[in-house]
Amino acid sequence: MDESLSRGILAKAIAQCNCSEHAAPSRRNSQDFGWALLGSHEMLRGKRVIITGASSGIGEQMAYHLARMRSHILITARTEAKLQKVNAKQSTPKVVERCLKLGAASARYVSGSMEKTAFAKEVVKEAETAWGGLDMVILNHVGHSYLNYFNGDVGHIRKLLETNFLSYVAMTVSALPMLKSSNGSIVVVSSMAGKVGIPFIAPYSATKFALDGFFSSLRQEFITDNVNVSITLCVLGLIDTESAMKTIPHAIRGTAAPKEECALEIIKSGALRQRELYYPYSTMRSLLFLRDWAPDFLDSLIRNKFKVENIKKK
Repeated sequence: MDESLSRGILAKAIAQCNCSEHAAPSRRNSQDFGWALLGSHEMLRGKRVIITGASSGIGEQMAYHLARMRSHILITARTEAKLQKVNAKQSTPKVVERCLKLGAASARYVSGSMEKTAFAKEVVKEAETAWGGLDMVILNHVGHSYLNYFNGDVGHIRKLLETNFLSYVAMTVSALPMLKSSNGSIVVVSSMAGKVGIPFIAPYSATKFALDGFFSSLRQEFITDNVNVSITLCVLGLIDTESAMKTIPHAIRGTAAPKEECALEIIKSGALRQRELYYPYSTMRSLLFLRDWAPDFLDSLIRNKFKVENIKKK
Protein backbone atom coordinates (compact mmCIF):
# COMPACT_ATOMS: atom_id res chain seq x y z
CA MET A 1 0.00 0.00 0.00
CA ASP A 2 1.56 3.37 -1.03
CA GLU A 3 1.91 6.25 1.43
CA SER A 4 -0.73 8.53 -0.10
CA LEU A 5 -3.32 5.76 -0.01
CA SER A 6 -2.38 4.99 3.57
CA ARG A 7 -2.88 8.65 4.48
CA GLY A 8 -6.23 8.70 2.73
CA ILE A 9 -7.46 5.64 4.56
CA LEU A 10 -6.14 6.97 7.84
CA ALA A 11 -7.92 10.28 7.30
CA LYS A 12 -11.16 8.45 6.59
CA ALA A 13 -10.62 6.28 9.66
CA ILE A 14 -10.04 9.34 11.83
CA ALA A 15 -13.12 11.00 10.38
CA GLN A 16 -15.13 7.89 11.14
CA CYS A 17 -13.73 7.83 14.68
CA ASN A 18 -14.71 11.46 15.11
CA CYS A 19 -18.18 10.77 13.75
CA SER A 20 -18.50 7.84 16.09
CA GLU A 21 -17.30 9.94 19.01
CA HIS A 22 -20.17 12.34 18.28
CA ALA A 23 -22.60 9.54 17.44
CA ALA A 24 -21.81 7.54 20.54
CA PRO A 25 -23.35 10.04 22.99
CA SER A 26 -26.37 10.25 20.70
CA ARG A 27 -26.78 6.49 20.67
CA ARG A 28 -26.12 6.29 24.40
CA ASN A 29 -28.46 9.21 25.11
CA SER A 30 -31.15 7.44 23.11
CA GLN A 31 -30.60 4.24 25.07
CA ASP A 32 -30.45 6.14 28.37
CA PHE A 33 -33.67 7.97 27.47
CA GLY A 34 -35.46 4.68 26.84
CA TRP A 35 -33.96 3.29 30.02
CA ALA A 36 -35.08 6.31 32.05
CA LEU A 37 -38.51 6.48 30.38
CA LEU A 38 -39.30 2.88 31.26
CA GLY A 39 -37.74 3.24 34.70
CA SER A 40 -34.35 1.60 35.09
CA HIS A 41 -35.09 -0.12 38.38
CA GLU A 42 -38.74 -0.84 37.62
CA MET A 43 -37.88 -2.38 34.26
CA LEU A 44 -36.03 -5.26 35.89
CA ARG A 45 -37.68 -5.31 39.30
CA GLY A 46 -38.80 -8.85 40.04
CA LYS A 47 -37.34 -10.22 36.80
CA ARG A 48 -35.79 -13.69 37.01
CA VAL A 49 -32.25 -13.64 35.63
CA ILE A 50 -29.51 -16.24 35.21
CA ILE A 51 -25.94 -14.89 34.93
CA THR A 52 -23.22 -17.38 34.05
CA GLY A 53 -19.59 -16.76 34.99
CA ALA A 54 -20.50 -14.37 37.79
CA SER A 55 -17.85 -15.08 40.40
CA SER A 56 -15.72 -12.11 39.30
CA GLY A 57 -15.22 -9.48 36.61
CA ILE A 58 -18.11 -8.33 34.43
CA GLY A 59 -20.43 -11.11 35.60
CA GLU A 60 -20.00 -10.19 39.25
CA GLN A 61 -20.69 -6.53 38.49
CA MET A 62 -23.84 -7.45 36.53
CA ALA A 63 -25.07 -9.39 39.54
CA TYR A 64 -24.63 -6.32 41.76
CA HIS A 65 -26.40 -4.01 39.30
CA LEU A 66 -29.34 -6.42 39.03
CA ALA A 67 -29.45 -6.75 42.81
CA ARG A 68 -29.89 -2.97 43.12
CA MET A 69 -32.74 -3.28 40.60
CA ARG A 70 -34.49 -5.82 42.87
CA SER A 71 -34.20 -8.71 40.40
CA HIS A 72 -34.18 -12.41 41.24
CA ILE A 73 -30.64 -13.61 40.49
CA LEU A 74 -29.11 -17.03 39.87
CA ILE A 75 -25.35 -17.00 39.31
CA THR A 76 -22.94 -19.73 38.24
CA ALA A 77 -19.21 -20.36 38.55
CA ARG A 78 -16.89 -23.31 37.96
CA THR A 79 -16.42 -24.04 41.65
CA GLU A 80 -18.02 -22.89 44.87
CA ALA A 81 -14.67 -21.43 45.91
CA LYS A 82 -14.77 -19.13 42.87
CA LEU A 83 -17.89 -17.57 44.31
CA GLN A 84 -15.66 -16.28 47.12
CA LYS A 85 -17.05 -17.31 50.49
CA VAL A 86 -16.38 -14.67 53.12
CA ASN A 87 -14.95 -17.35 55.39
CA ALA A 88 -14.84 -21.11 55.68
CA LYS A 89 -17.70 -21.20 58.22
CA GLN A 90 -20.10 -19.18 56.10
CA SER A 91 -22.26 -21.23 53.73
CA THR A 92 -23.43 -18.30 51.59
CA PRO A 93 -20.86 -17.17 48.99
CA LYS A 94 -19.66 -13.57 49.05
CA VAL A 95 -21.25 -12.57 45.72
CA VAL A 96 -24.64 -13.96 46.72
CA GLU A 97 -24.40 -12.40 50.17
CA ARG A 98 -23.62 -8.99 48.71
CA CYS A 99 -26.47 -9.28 46.19
CA LEU A 100 -28.90 -9.85 49.05
CA LYS A 101 -27.53 -6.87 50.96
CA LEU A 102 -27.88 -4.69 47.84
CA GLY A 103 -31.57 -5.52 47.64
CA ALA A 104 -31.95 -8.51 45.31
CA ALA A 105 -35.43 -10.01 45.39
CA SER A 106 -33.60 -13.32 45.80
CA ALA A 107 -30.10 -14.57 45.08
CA ARG A 108 -28.77 -18.09 44.71
CA TYR A 109 -25.96 -19.94 42.98
CA VAL A 110 -25.06 -23.18 41.22
CA SER A 111 -21.45 -24.29 40.89
CA GLY A 112 -20.22 -26.58 38.14
CA SER A 113 -18.22 -26.80 34.94
CA MET A 114 -19.63 -25.42 31.70
CA GLU A 115 -17.38 -27.87 29.87
CA LYS A 116 -20.12 -30.39 30.65
CA THR A 117 -23.11 -29.41 28.55
CA ALA A 118 -25.39 -31.34 30.95
CA PHE A 119 -24.66 -28.65 33.56
CA ALA A 120 -26.89 -26.28 31.59
CA LYS A 121 -29.94 -28.39 32.42
CA GLU A 122 -29.00 -28.32 36.11
CA VAL A 123 -28.76 -24.52 36.12
CA VAL A 124 -32.06 -23.99 34.32
CA LYS A 125 -33.80 -26.59 36.50
CA GLU A 126 -32.65 -24.66 39.59
CA ALA A 127 -34.26 -21.50 38.19
CA GLU A 128 -37.47 -23.34 37.35
CA THR A 129 -37.67 -24.89 40.82
CA ALA A 130 -36.97 -21.60 42.58
CA TRP A 131 -39.01 -19.22 40.46
CA GLY A 132 -41.29 -21.23 38.19
CA GLY A 133 -40.07 -19.30 35.17
CA LEU A 134 -37.29 -17.21 33.64
CA ASP A 135 -37.07 -13.76 32.03
CA MET A 136 -33.44 -13.32 31.01
CA VAL A 137 -30.33 -15.41 30.51
CA ILE A 138 -26.98 -13.61 30.40
CA LEU A 139 -24.31 -15.93 28.96
CA ASN A 140 -21.01 -14.58 30.17
CA HIS A 141 -18.73 -17.46 31.19
CA VAL A 142 -15.44 -18.12 29.41
CA GLY A 143 -12.84 -20.87 29.47
CA HIS A 144 -9.15 -20.35 30.10
CA SER A 145 -6.99 -19.77 27.04
CA TYR A 146 -3.55 -18.34 26.34
CA LEU A 147 -2.10 -15.18 24.80
CA ASN A 148 0.52 -16.51 22.43
CA TYR A 149 1.16 -17.85 18.95
CA PHE A 150 -1.13 -20.74 18.04
CA ASN A 151 0.81 -23.86 18.96
CA GLY A 152 -1.15 -26.41 16.95
CA ASP A 153 -3.05 -27.77 19.96
CA VAL A 154 -6.35 -28.87 18.44
CA GLY A 155 -7.43 -30.40 21.75
CA HIS A 156 -7.31 -27.00 23.40
CA ILE A 157 -9.60 -25.55 20.73
CA ARG A 158 -12.02 -28.45 21.16
CA LYS A 159 -12.10 -27.93 24.93
CA LEU A 160 -12.53 -24.17 24.56
CA LEU A 161 -15.40 -24.66 22.11
CA GLU A 162 -17.17 -26.78 24.73
CA THR A 163 -17.02 -23.95 27.27
CA ASN A 164 -17.18 -20.80 25.14
CA PHE A 165 -19.65 -21.98 22.50
CA LEU A 166 -21.42 -25.32 22.96
CA SER A 167 -22.38 -24.59 26.56
CA TYR A 168 -23.95 -21.30 25.38
CA VAL A 169 -26.03 -23.31 22.93
CA ALA A 170 -26.93 -25.86 25.63
CA MET A 171 -27.98 -23.11 28.06
CA THR A 172 -30.15 -21.55 25.34
CA VAL A 173 -31.82 -24.86 24.47
CA SER A 174 -32.57 -25.60 28.14
CA ALA A 175 -33.85 -22.11 28.92
CA LEU A 176 -35.85 -21.52 25.74
CA PRO A 177 -39.19 -23.04 26.82
CA MET A 178 -39.39 -20.72 29.84
CA LEU A 179 -38.09 -17.74 27.85
CA LYS A 180 -40.78 -18.29 25.23
CA SER A 181 -43.42 -18.27 27.96
CA SER A 182 -42.17 -14.99 29.38
CA ASN A 183 -41.23 -13.33 26.06
CA GLY A 184 -37.76 -13.16 27.56
CA SER A 185 -34.26 -12.26 26.49
CA ILE A 186 -30.95 -13.95 25.73
CA VAL A 187 -27.85 -11.83 26.23
CA VAL A 188 -24.62 -13.19 24.74
CA VAL A 189 -21.39 -11.63 25.98
CA SER A 190 -18.88 -11.75 23.15
CA SER A 191 -15.86 -9.77 21.97
CA MET A 192 -14.43 -7.78 19.12
CA ALA A 193 -12.32 -10.94 18.65
CA GLY A 194 -15.55 -12.46 17.31
CA LYS A 195 -15.86 -9.78 14.62
CA VAL A 196 -12.21 -9.17 13.65
CA GLY A 197 -9.28 -11.58 13.53
CA ILE A 198 -6.83 -10.78 16.34
CA PRO A 199 -3.40 -12.41 16.61
CA PHE A 200 -2.19 -14.49 19.56
CA ILE A 201 -5.71 -15.49 20.64
CA ALA A 202 -6.73 -17.71 17.72
CA PRO A 203 -8.57 -20.40 19.78
CA TYR A 204 -10.50 -17.78 21.78
CA SER A 205 -11.31 -15.79 18.65
CA ALA A 206 -12.67 -18.91 16.92
CA THR A 207 -15.17 -19.50 19.72
CA LYS A 208 -16.37 -15.89 19.62
CA PHE A 209 -16.91 -15.99 15.85
CA ALA A 210 -18.95 -19.15 16.44
CA LEU A 211 -21.20 -17.29 18.89
CA ASP A 212 -21.88 -14.53 16.36
CA GLY A 213 -22.72 -17.01 13.62
CA PHE A 214 -25.01 -19.17 15.73
CA PHE A 215 -26.94 -16.51 17.59
CA SER A 216 -27.31 -14.21 14.57
CA SER A 217 -28.78 -17.15 12.66
CA LEU A 218 -31.02 -18.12 15.57
CA ARG A 219 -32.33 -14.55 15.78
CA GLN A 220 -33.42 -14.80 12.14
CA GLU A 221 -35.24 -18.05 12.87
CA PHE A 222 -37.01 -16.53 15.87
CA ILE A 223 -38.24 -13.63 13.76
CA THR A 224 -39.37 -15.95 10.97
CA ASP A 225 -41.22 -18.19 13.45
CA ASN A 226 -42.69 -15.27 15.47
CA VAL A 227 -40.82 -16.29 18.60
CA ASN A 228 -40.81 -13.25 20.89
CA VAL A 229 -37.43 -13.91 22.52
CA SER A 230 -34.79 -11.24 21.93
CA ILE A 231 -31.12 -12.00 21.33
CA THR A 232 -28.54 -9.34 22.18
CA LEU A 233 -24.92 -9.89 21.14
CA CYS A 234 -22.48 -7.82 23.22
CA VAL A 235 -19.27 -6.97 21.37
CA LEU A 236 -16.73 -5.86 23.95
CA GLY A 237 -13.27 -4.38 23.76
CA LEU A 238 -10.61 -4.54 26.45
CA ILE A 239 -12.24 -4.40 29.90
CA ASP A 240 -10.39 -3.99 33.19
CA THR A 241 -11.39 -7.32 34.71
CA GLU A 242 -9.01 -8.94 37.17
CA SER A 243 -8.07 -11.75 34.78
CA ALA A 244 -7.47 -9.36 31.87
CA MET A 245 -5.30 -7.05 33.93
CA LYS A 246 -3.14 -9.99 35.01
CA THR A 247 -2.66 -11.23 31.45
CA ILE A 248 -2.90 -8.31 29.05
CA PRO A 249 -0.80 -5.25 30.10
CA HIS A 250 2.59 -6.79 29.31
CA ALA A 251 1.46 -7.66 25.78
CA ILE A 252 -0.96 -4.95 24.61
CA ARG A 253 -0.84 -1.16 24.37
CA GLY A 254 -4.10 0.48 25.29
CA THR A 255 -6.44 1.52 28.07
CA ALA A 256 -9.04 -0.85 29.44
CA ALA A 257 -12.64 0.28 29.91
CA PRO A 258 -14.28 -0.02 33.36
CA LYS A 259 -16.02 -3.32 34.11
CA GLU A 260 -18.70 -1.63 36.24
CA GLU A 261 -19.95 0.56 33.37
CA CYS A 262 -19.57 -2.29 30.90
CA ALA A 263 -21.76 -4.50 33.10
CA LEU A 264 -24.48 -1.86 33.27
CA GLU A 265 -24.44 -1.32 29.50
CA ILE A 266 -24.88 -5.06 28.96
CA ILE A 267 -27.90 -5.13 31.27
CA LYS A 268 -29.42 -2.08 29.55
CA SER A 269 -28.96 -3.57 26.10
CA GLY A 270 -30.65 -6.82 27.15
CA ALA A 271 -33.54 -5.06 28.90
CA LEU A 272 -34.12 -2.83 25.86
CA ARG A 273 -33.89 -5.90 23.57
CA GLN A 274 -31.17 -4.41 21.38
CA ARG A 275 -29.75 -6.45 18.53
CA GLU A 276 -26.11 -5.71 19.42
CA LEU A 277 -24.13 -3.72 21.96
CA TYR A 278 -20.70 -2.25 21.19
CA TYR A 279 -18.64 -1.22 24.19
CA PRO A 280 -16.73 1.08 24.20
CA TYR A 281 -18.97 2.26 21.37
CA SER A 282 -16.81 4.63 19.34
CA THR A 283 -13.76 2.36 19.41
CA MET A 284 -15.65 -0.79 18.44
CA ARG A 285 -17.65 0.83 15.63
CA SER A 286 -14.53 2.45 14.19
CA LEU A 287 -12.79 -0.92 14.06
CA LEU A 288 -15.73 -2.43 12.20
CA PHE A 289 -15.68 0.46 9.73
CA LEU A 290 -12.02 -0.27 9.00
CA ARG A 291 -12.72 -4.00 8.78
CA ASP A 292 -15.17 -3.37 5.95
CA TRP A 293 -13.29 -0.60 4.11
CA ALA A 294 -9.61 -1.11 4.83
CA PRO A 295 -9.02 -4.60 6.25
CA ASP A 296 -5.27 -4.71 5.62
CA PHE A 297 -4.82 -1.36 7.30
CA LEU A 298 -6.87 -2.54 10.27
CA ASP A 299 -4.76 -5.70 10.53
CA SER A 300 -1.65 -3.52 10.65
CA LEU A 301 -3.14 -1.32 13.39
CA ILE A 302 -4.05 -4.37 15.45
CA ARG A 303 -0.60 -5.94 15.10
CA ASN A 304 1.00 -2.65 16.18
CA LYS A 305 -1.07 -2.73 19.38
CA PHE A 306 0.86 -5.78 20.55
CA LYS A 307 4.21 -5.72 22.30
CA VAL A 308 5.41 -8.66 20.25
CA GLU A 309 8.78 -8.65 21.99
CA ASN A 310 6.96 -9.74 25.16
CA ILE A 311 5.17 -12.63 23.47
CA LYS A 312 7.42 -15.67 23.30
CA LYS A 313 6.67 -18.68 21.17
CA LYS A 314 6.12 -21.83 23.19
